[in-house]
Amino acid sequence: MSQLSDSVNAYDDYSALIFDLDGTLLDSMPAHYQAWQQTADEYGFEVDLDWYHSRAGSPTLLTAKVLVEKLGLDVEPKTLADRKNAIFNGMADMDVMVLPAAEIARHYHGKKPMAVGTGTLTEIAEKLLRKAGLLELFDVIVGADQVDNPKPAPDTFLKCASLMGAEKARCVVFEDAVFGIEAAKAAGMDVVDVTDRQHA
Repeated sequence: MSQLSDSVNAYDDYSALIFDLDGTLLDSMPAHYQAWQQTADEYGFEVDLDWYHSRAGSPTLLTAKVLVEKLGLDVEPKTLADRKNAIFNGMADMDVMVLPAAEIARHYHGKKPMAVGTGTLTEIAEKLLRKAGLLELFDVIVGADQVDNPKPAPDTFLKCASLMGAEKARCVVFEDAVFGIEAAKAAGMDVVDVTDRQHA
């Protein structure tokens, strides 16, 4: 695992690049937390910020399942997850700050195949990327709804590589979350932790 390089040419040796979305390309995590807070208010529970950050990279449905089990909530996880996604989707027109890793994507656009592998639903991910002016940079978008086993399982990144026609060992993943870093390692890919430079 390495840190995000100051040089945009640092990744020339890889055949394909894969980027996480929330916290890697876009600073959308605060909006996700806000959506969870509103959902929690509606269903009569609380979401602790530190606990939420510990779930970074986890798809909404998986987080909902953990919440239902942890808090003994009388609601189906899918119902909870669908409500959170609906709230967040309604917020997705807001301006979201583009993070430094996006400069890597801009640099390699048209030079190497690139994908986004995210725990966010594909439709919402595409909406956010389009709003940020980044969607056209990527050949493939793989959301949580496209895999049976989301991060920290390797499925998301393996599907990205497959759809790009790239060997997994020749891919590099850019991630900010523990779940995503574990997923990239499980996929047999090199991984760059973007957090130090982006949140310094």
